[in-house]
Amino acid sequence: MRTSDKFSFIFSNKHWNCFRVYFENYVLKSFALLYLLLLIFNSSVYSKEVELILLKDSIPTVLLEGETVLGIPKDGLWSVATGWADDWPCAWKHANPQSVTHKGDWTVLSGKMNLGEGELLLKDSYRKLENGLIQCRRRYEWQGKETLRHVTLAIRWQVAGRNLSPFLPGILYYGNKMGAGVNSDIIPVYDSSKEGEFAVFEEHRYPMPFAMLEDSEKLCGVALHVTPSPVRGAVLQDQWWSLGVENLNRDTTELVMYSGPIGYNRRHGVAKARQFQPMKYTDTYLDLEPGRIIEKEFYLDVYKISERGTAFQHSVYTSLDLHHPYNADQFSTLETIVKGKYEFAKKRWIENDEACGFNMYENDLSKDIVMGWAGQSDAPGYALQILEPLLRDLALHDMVQRSMDFLSRTEVDSLTGLFPVGYSFKEKKYYGGDHVSCGQAMYSFAKAIEQAKKKRNYQYKDWMIFLKKACDGQVRRILDPHWTSKSTSECFYIAPLALASKLFKNKLYAEAAIKIAEDCYDKYHDLTRGCYWGGTLDATCEDKEGAWAAFQGYLALYEILGKSDYLQKAKHAMDVCLSYVTVWRIPLPAGRLADYNFKTEGWTVVSPQNQHLDVYGVAFAPEIYKMGCYLKDNRLKKLSEVMFRSCYQLVDEYGSQGEQVTHTNFAQHGDMSNVFKLRGGYSERWTVFWITAHFLTGAAKFIEQGIPF
Repeated sequence: MRTSDKFSFIFSNKHWNCFRVYFENYVLKSFALLYLLLLIFNSSVYSKEVELILLKDSIPTVLLEGETVLGIPKDGLWSVATGWADDWPCAWKHANPQSVTHKGDWTVLSGKMNLGEGELLLKDSYRKLENGLIQCRRRYEWQGKETLRHVTLAIRWQVAGRNLSPFLPGILYYGNKMGAGVNSDIIPVYDSSKEGEFAVFEEHRYPMPFAMLEDSEKLCGVALHVTPSPVRGAVLQDQWWSLGVENLNRDTTELVMYSGPIGYNRRHGVAKARQFQPMKYTDTYLDLEPGRIIEKEFYLDVYKISERGTAFQHSVYTSLDLHHPYNADQFSTLETIVKGKYEFAKKRWIENDEACGFNMYENDLSKDIVMGWAGQSDAPGYALQILEPLLRDLALHDMVQRSMDFLSRTEVDSLTGLFPVGYSFKEKKYYGGDHVSCGQAMYSFAKAIEQAKKKRNYQYKDWMIFLKKACDGQVRRILDPHWTSKSTSECFYIAPLALASKLFKNKLYAEAAIKIAEDCYDKYHDLTRGCYWGGTLDATCEDKEGAWAAFQGYLALYEILGKSDYLQKAKHAMDVCLSYVTVWRIPLPAGRLADYNFKTEGWTVVSPQNQHLDVYGVAFAPEIYKMGCYLKDNRLKKLSEVMFRSCYQLVDEYGSQGEQVTHTNFAQHGDMSNVFKLRGGYSERWTVFWITAHFLTGAAKFIEQGIPF
C-alpha cells in the first residue's frame, strides 16, 4: 500500500479551543505554547501516517511522520495582489481563516480580506479522498461596488528543506541539468541551490498537470496536482492559471499557482514560446467586477520514497488516476490506421536506376532515403512483414525486399559501427550518421531479419551482413575500456545489440548492450544528478526520446536475458516517458486544432526545448502495453491503446499528417510575431516519413503481441 493511501485527515480545532480557554484563564504564554506543542506531538509523532492538522488561527499544516513537510506562508493562507509592476504582481494583501465549519466530509475554512474598495470573501474546503489525496477547493468572491483591477490570485504551499528538486512534467526535470550543461539559455533551468529561482508556466503547457518537489535528504515527495482552467476576468484573451515552483531561500521552496503570471530562468512575464528564446507574456492580471466568483480545485500529495531521484514516479501514476485518459473507442481503429498510413507510405516510394525506398520528404520537395531519424526508411522492412496479412497488397513484398536490399549496401565503418544514414537522389551520394539514427536503423534491421527468418519468403542474407558489420563495429567501440556514453542517445544501441546477440548467437553483442545499459542507468536513474537526454536531434536537453531509448533497451535485455532488475530499470525509464504523455483534454482557442475538434489525450510533448505535441508516443505505446502485462497494471494497457489511436487525428483527405501541434504558447513555424496567436495552431506541411513509419511499426508490434484491439 502507498504511503499516501494511509492518510489520517485530522483537524484539531477542538484542541485549539481547549488551548484558548487555558490561555485566557491563566495567561501563561509559556505553558500555553508547551500545551500546543504537546497537542501536535500527540496527534502525529506516534503515527507514521500523513496528517493535515489545524494549528493556531486554523492554519492548515501537513505532517509526515511527525515532521512538518507542507505548510502555508507566514503571510497567510490567502494571498492577493492588487497592483502590477515590472511584469509581475505587487501590492500584496494576505489573510488567515476566521472560522472553521464541517459539512459532511468537508472541512471549510472561511475568511475575508478588506481591500478598501470592498471585501473579498475567501473560502477553502478540504477533504480526504480514498486514494489518499487531500482535495482542496478555493473560492474568491468580490463584494465591492466597483470593479477591482490589477488583481492576481495566488495559491501557495511551502515545503521546508534544502536543495529541493523540482519536477514539472514535460518542462523541468529536476532542474534540467543535462540541458543546462549544454546551453541554459534555450530551455527552462532551475538551480535549487540558488535563492530566487522560479519556474512558473501556463497550466495548458503541462501534459500531466502537477508540480512536484523532492526532498532527497528526507526521502519524500510533495506534489500539487491541479484541475487546469482558464480564468474569468482576465485582461488577456485565453488566460489560464499558472503552476510551478519558487525557491524563496535555502530552507524553503513554494509550490505555487497564480491566476495568470508566468516566468522562468529569472525572467518574469515571459513564455517559452520559441525553440531558442522566450517571448514577452505580461499583463496577466484580472479585473473583478462586483459579484465575481472564482473557484480553483487542486490536490495535495505527500509521500515517502525508497530511493533518491524517484519521487516523480509516484506523482506520474497519481496523475493517471486523477485524469483517467483511457477512452480509446472514440478514436480510429487499428485497422483503419494501418490501412491509411500504408496508403500514404506508398505515395512516398521513390526509385531510380541506383536506389529505391521510402522518401523522407514530400516527393516534390526533395528525394532522400534516410534511415533512423527522421526518415525511418528502414522501419517498413520489419513492420510491413507483420502487416502483410492485413493489407493484402501484392506490391508489399517487393517494396520490403528491394528497400532493405538497397539499405544493406550502405558502407559501415568497421572501427565504430557508424554508417551514413541518408542517400540523396539529387547528389547521388550518401550522407549523415549519428548514434540516434544508426541505433534505430540497426533495430529495424534486427526486427526485419527476425521476421524474415520466420516467414521464409524473403532473401535476407545481405541484411544480416549489414547488421553484423554494424554490430561488430559498435562492439569494438563500446567494449573499449575508455568508452563512456555522452548521452542516452547511445541507448538506442542496446535493443539491437541484444536482439543481434540472439540472432547471431554472439555473446559480445550482449556484453556491449549490457555495458551501455549499466553505464546509462548509473548516470540517470537518480534524476537529481541528471535525466535521460540526447535522443532528439534538434534539441540539446532532457527529452522523451532519450528516455525511450533507455526504456526500449532495458526491456529488450529483460526479455532476452530474463534478469528481473532490467524490468525495474525499464519501468524507471518508462515512467519518465509517461511524464511526457498528455493525460487530459486541453481546451483550445479558435484555430486549426479547434476546427478539427482535436483531442489532446495520448499525444506527447517533445522536450523542454520544443514545447509542442507530436505522435512519437505511438513508437513506444506497444512497450507500455507490455509493461502493463508484466507489472499487472491495467492502467498502462488502456493508456497505450489511447496513445496509439488518438494520434491518428489530423490525418487529412490525402492521408497526410503534420508534425507539430501547438497546444500551448509555443511554435516553430509560421508567424511567430504574436505570442497570443500561437496556441491552437498546427504545422501541417512538415510531413517527414517518421510520422507514418512509427504508426506502421507500432501497429506491427501490437499485432505481434496478439493485442485484441
